[in-house]
Amino acid sequence: MKQIILLLLSFIFITSCNQTSVKKSPKMDVVNTHVNPFIGTGGHGHTYPGATVPFGMLQVSPLNGITDWDWCSGYHYSDSIAVGFSHLSLSGTGIGDLADVIFMPVNKEVDITVTPKNRDSLNYKSAYSHNNETASPGYYQVYLEDHDINVELTTALRTAYHKYTFKTNDPQTVVVDLGFGINWDKATESSITVEDDYTISGYRFSTGWAKNQKVFFVAQFSKPITKHNLVSDSQTIVGLVAKGEKTATQLFFDSKEDTELYAKVALSSVSVANAKDNLETDGFKFEDVKLAAENTWNAALSKIKVETSIDSLKTIFYTAMYHTQLAPVTFSDKNGQFRKENDSIETATNYTAYSTLSLWDTFRAEHPLLTLIAPDKVSDITNSMLAYYDTKKILPVWTLYGNETNTMTGYHSIPVIVEAYLKGIDGFDAEKAYEAMKTTMMQDERGLKFYKEFGYIPYELLDESVTITLEYAYNDWCVAQMAKALGKTEDYNYFLNRSKAYQYLFDPETGFMRGKAEDGKSWHTPFDPKYSNHREHTDYTEGNAWQHSWFVPHNVEDFITLHGSNEVFTGRLEQLFTESSEITGTNTSADISGLIGQYAHGNEPSHHIAYMFNAANKPWRTQYWSRHILDTQYNTTPNGLSGNEDCGQMSAWYALSSIGLYPMNPASTVYEIGSPIFEKATLSISENTTFVIEAEHVSAQNIYIQSATLNGELFNQSSISHETIKHGGTLHFVMGDTPNKSWGINKNNKR
Repeated sequence: MKQIILLLLSFIFITSCNQTSVKKSPKMDVVNTHVNPFIGTGGHGHTYPGATVPFGMLQVSPLNGITDWDWCSGYHYSDSIAVGFSHLSLSGTGIGDLADVIFMPVNKEVDITVTPKNRDSLNYKSAYSHNNETASPGYYQVYLEDHDINVELTTALRTAYHKYTFKTNDPQTVVVDLGFGINWDKATESSITVEDDYTISGYRFSTGWAKNQKVFFVAQFSKPITKHNLVSDSQTIVGLVAKGEKTATQLFFDSKEDTELYAKVALSSVSVANAKDNLETDGFKFEDVKLAAENTWNAALSKIKVETSIDSLKTIFYTAMYHTQLAPVTFSDKNGQFRKENDSIETATNYTAYSTLSLWDTFRAEHPLLTLIAPDKVSDITNSMLAYYDTKKILPVWTLYGNETNTMTGYHSIPVIVEAYLKGIDGFDAEKAYEAMKTTMMQDERGLKFYKEFGYIPYELLDESVTITLEYAYNDWCVAQMAKALGKTEDYNYFLNRSKAYQYLFDPETGFMRGKAEDGKSWHTPFDPKYSNHREHTDYTEGNAWQHSWFVPHNVEDFITLHGSNEVFTGRLEQLFTESSEITGTNTSADISGLIGQYAHGNEPSHHIAYMFNAANKPWRTQYWSRHILDTQYNTTPNGLSGNEDCGQMSAWYALSSIGLYPMNPASTVYEIGSPIFEKATLSISENTTFVIEAEHVSAQNIYIQSATLNGELFNQSSISHETIKHGGTLHFVMGDTPNKSWGINKNNKR
């Protein structure tokens, strides 16, 4: 008996020890839980809360049905009316398009012959409350109050999944509307075919920001279609096919079996056949797809892991990481095909084609971030740009659904390609890439004719002449670096000389870059550095002289010399941040937002400026201002972005700056060092390589770097190379509440 008791006591002891050890084991941080997709859906952030996967083809998201600037993504947090759920969305742009192929579950038969002009004319719309709305990476849910329907959305790479839960005994129907559009979008031709009891297919052609957008789709349902109504241009159609400018259908399903109806939808830019090929075939396993999307996101977001006791900082950081991986979007089909704007069908061989390339914004920090967290995507993006180059023999400016929109200034596909090549990312033809860059910068479109003739663009000949000149100068410098790397000495010298174009426009008397006349001597007058005139009769793009006079990221040392000294230069930099925030003019740009003095963090031209103190031997001012921007321009509310997200750039600034790095000149492959806010950040460079950034004693007050070591050795410089990071190691900072003015002032040796 004693032996039995001893054995029983031993079992209890061992079991209790095991339970204790389980309780004490560290819990893995599922970083998905820190993401709030509603950040940026308010204010002027222009983000959407719907479901997608990293760089996914589909973005299935709610539509409010409003045509307005703050509804560019189709959704704004201030709204409470839903008109449906579309399958293509833009994240944070300043122009609205897409929102194609709208599905809306309803619990009654509605009149779909009404021509949709605005959301008031849509009799299937519904109210909803944010109290009954949730979103997380790869998942979205909302309760439609008018129809008593709970809607859940998730997605795979090329297939979206819908789950509708109806009230018991309510009719189960779905409206599919191809005619309704918002913002710049307008349907030009559409078609819906009821293929069988479970399947519909069709297409929607439209014009808008993308002038030639062709979307083909297929949808399958978990229940048979018991009845359908088809409409074309307000006329009821008898049969199985509706064709016209604006088509719609209402589908009816058996409500007796259960309350749940599932749908899955795939798109293609090429054909219905390709959409069918893109469609996942493994049933309607909504929860499995949702879990797979969550796991995919967790892996993508974990490429940088941060450690802090402040939960709000984790929320802002991981939401930023989430936003940086919403675009560019997968554009090629499962078989590699994709459509270009001239309707030619290209096949991406050994790469995935991407679109939604907001290059004026994203070359600054988004693409540099991708070289760290998604280098496998970088070569594919480069190959995509080269494929678009083949159409017009000019590199893309802003590509939307395979269309060149020519939105914004410069040719910033160039720094993206050069950065990739100089960082050692292969998988694309470097010689073809160089040919594309050189050809682009030697043609005459978009002001390059004047730029080549005068060495700058005279203000009388083209609006936004200062911004365009400065950006072409940077583009030239990037071409020169590629030429040098490929051994093309003559080209290197030619483009390097052209990259000094900024010198023509610098006015030493005022310290600003100013519009200059054809005579090469006369300034554009009258001059007010706070004056803004949005996109017309102006020398600056979406800004003023205060914001645009600092774009010389490729030669800051010479730029400082033009000012006269480090002291004069940094004095003007300080004034940028402390000047009054008044913007003058009657047509000021709404993009000038997030103001700190005249610094406008809500728009991209300001994003590099705080890091320029490093080059003038005042890195502690970079530390001060970068931390101030981190603290004041981002929060955890729907208004948590101070300007348009712009396809990841606003968030990429935060993601990099918060760990203490920023690519002031992306193509240099060097990161400037700012002020890290996390105790520890771990970058997964490869499966076996990590780069760790530690900030000892960091706090809201301890924002200044006191000392640093790299892999245990003294580190006393305000920049670090991509090559150093790529090889892994530990960069350890000791932080304090007062500046160490002797740290980081030696810029001669950049590792």
